[in-house]
Amino acid sequence: MQADPTAFSTNARLALEDTILQQALGKLQGDFRRDRAAMLSRLPEFDALRDQARTIKDHALDHLADYLEQFEERVVARGGSVHWCEDAAAAQETILRLCRQSGGSRIVKGKSMVSEEIGLNDYLGKNGLDPVETDLGEYILQLRGERPSHVVMPAIHLNARQVGDAFRDGHTDLAPSRSLDHPDDLLAEARARLRQKFLDADVGITGANFLVAETGSIVLVTNEGNGDLVHTLSGTHIVLAGIEKVVPTLSDAFGLVRVLARSATTQEITSYTSIVSGPRQADDPDGPASFHVVLVDNGRSKLLASAFRDVLRCIRCGACQSLCPVYGAVGGHAYGAVYAGPIGSVLTPALVGLKAAKPLPEASSLCGQCQDVCPVHIPLPALLRRWREKIFDDPALSDTTRTGIKIWSFATRRPTLYRLFQRLAVALLAGMGRKSGYIRQLPLAGGWTGARDLPAPQGGTFMSQWRRRQGKEPQP
Repeated sequence: MQADPTAFSTNARLALEDTILQQALGKLQGDFRRDRAAMLSRLPEFDALRDQARTIKDHALDHLADYLEQFEERVVARGGSVHWCEDAAAAQETILRLCRQSGGSRIVKGKSMVSEEIGLNDYLGKNGLDPVETDLGEYILQLRGERPSHVVMPAIHLNARQVGDAFRDGHTDLAPSRSLDHPDDLLAEARARLRQKFLDADVGITGANFLVAETGSIVLVTNEGNGDLVHTLSGTHIVLAGIEKVVPTLSDAFGLVRVLARSATTQEITSYTSIVSGPRQADDPDGPASFHVVLVDNGRSKLLASAFRDVLRCIRCGACQSLCPVYGAVGGHAYGAVYAGPIGSVLTPALVGLKAAKPLPEASSLCGQCQDVCPVHIPLPALLRRWREKIFDDPALSDTTRTGIKIWSFATRRPTLYRLFQRLAVALLAGMGRKSGYIRQLPLAGGWTGARDLPAPQGGTFMSQWRRRQGKEPQP
């Protein structure tokens, strides 16, 4: 599939024909609905926790500059350093410089969506460095040369056979006849492959779920423990995070942790929740000799001052993706962008421009399930409608749409004409389905009739049936 948001329609058609992907997406949505319902039954105060989480994030965004400055002061006081980067290019260059300053070339990485956003791996690779992803899903995708398809389950679109094929293609020094038929086999091979990478690493790069202004710490949440090995065993630890990740206190951070795991994977809590506070001190048994935090803006400041500010509350749980009917039909890669699903359809136009991401705000049924499950109450349907309004207001982006809506508007403001069109359309459709009661092909409706029959209308228009019930029209 093309890594291009404008190719969404083409990508979506390919995704609908991918039987393996369809099986994976069906399982994801079924499991998520069931497990989330079970989680909610055990935690009746979950909505109150969501309200608290929204308040924490809103307060942090209201005072973002102050808390970022406080965070920097605390990091520096602990012996670390903070690097401010306006855009992706600045972040790439900063991390490359820090890697070279470390004097080593062996780099291990924890999972980081911001690193995907800025294209970090490709940039380091072009400059002679070879970072190794250590999250299992991300490692599999690195072997396959793919982007994540989900925020927290990056390889959700693959089955075990595809993972085994990736290991055979990537681990050519191992016996071709080895068994890779069971998930335990795959896990054991990945563990053996990565363990030495951790031990040999000169530089470890991680993301951060939260930045704590009170202490200058980062909170890192993982299920595999790879994040701890990355920052503990490497001589240099580089943290890459968006500026919106800062929160005032550790208490606030753990208030958000309570809704993060439950929304991401429906767990009560993730396996590893770590607080990292600067480089190794004199009495510490382990840890990095140097500690750097690379803070990335990349359009976030503009979002903060815009009508789309609420999207900065996102804590990257992926719940909106796991329940979205559009994502559930086509998967993450169809979006052609780093962030997929409802959150991606709102965030991507802000990051890359509306012209480049025009199809994404339209890739939604506006059913509202994304807002219902969001742990910080982001009004995603309303934000998607705002992007659609912007598309409509720009003649260069919406010639066909504007023309169609103008025709519709002209008709709806003239009730007699509108009802006449309705009656003609209903009569035509009824005639087309007279024999079987269904319409198997219909111009301009191939998206429906290509996969299912369209029931032919019966009994005339709604208004006609209503008037007959009121006795204002004779029965046919």
